[in-house]
Amino acid sequence: MGPEYTTEQLAVANNAIIRMAVESWRFSRAFERMLIKLDVGEQQRHASQLRWFLKRIDDSLEECGYFVVNVEGHPFEPGLAATPLNIDEFDVNDSLVVEHMIEPIIMSKQEECLIRPGTVTLRRSSI
Repeated sequence: MGPEYTTEQLAVANNAIIRMAVESWRFSRAFERMLIKLDVGEQQRHASQLRWFLKRIDDSLEECGYFVVNVEGHPFEPGLAATPLNIDEFDVNDSLVVEHMIEPIIMSKQEECLIRPGTVTLRRSSI
């Protein structure tokens, strides 16, 4: 048999997994911005490596019963599980869309509940 872990140890490990997923998301966004500066051949090779890395992160999260929610391009509504950093730039009557996910929303597959809210920036809808 393997070692037995306390509830506290499992909670610490769980939180570490979630933090790594969020930081991986942030790193992937920075990596995508860097890819634009490379020539096309280099872009394709490194983009493939990034896709593989993100798939591994998603697979690991799934093993833990979690998944990432990306709401970029979706309408922003009160109650969205994300904190808008620039909400004060808009009027109450503005129709808003999520422009960028700064940090992803992490959800639990088992209970369909929020594990960690995301962070976003907004823009006015063009519609």
